[in-house]
Amino acid sequence: MKKLHPVLAAVLLAGFSTLSLAHGDDPKTHKSAAVTKEQKEWGIAGDVRSVTRTVNLTMDDNMRFTPDKLSFKQGETVRFVIRNKGKLLHELVIGTKKELDEHAAMMLKFPAMEHDEPYMAHVSAGKTGTLIWTFNRPGEFDFACLIAGHYQAGMVGKISVAAASR
Repeated sequence: MKKLHPVLAAVLLAGFSTLSLAHGDDPKTHKSAAVTKEQKEWGIAGDVRSVTRTVNLTMDDNMRFTPDKLSFKQGETVRFVIRNKGKLLHELVIGTKKELDEHAAMMLKFPAMEHDEPYMAHVSAGKTGTLIWTFNRPGEFDFACLIAGHYQAGMVGKISVAAASR
């Protein structure tokens, strides 16, 4: 039996320890799928019942998001409706620049690596996906497509979350 490379084994193990079952709603049953809620620097998985705003985003094979700059207020729960206008698979991943840089480097080494977290949505060519996220921390964050080569081609965007008024 062939042994796994130690880095790949660690990635796989880490993926299983933070496993989420799905993003948002299951299109076959129209029921909400269970999502592991883990606080991140940039927020926490949102609940469809708490959505306060919907943002429509498109992705394309020019390796761009439209819009590529988003602003929210701390506490907003946002439903992202993400349309892939291209012929390639794309994804939306929210995070810090540091986390996205690290994840993009890992995707270059392991392009077939599968991952599924509540702060990411994979959208097949010509399809639409959703992601629900609560921005419960203020700051400057990023989003990107981390499919090998897409991030490096500039498929990125910025998120600004303003602190809640007291």
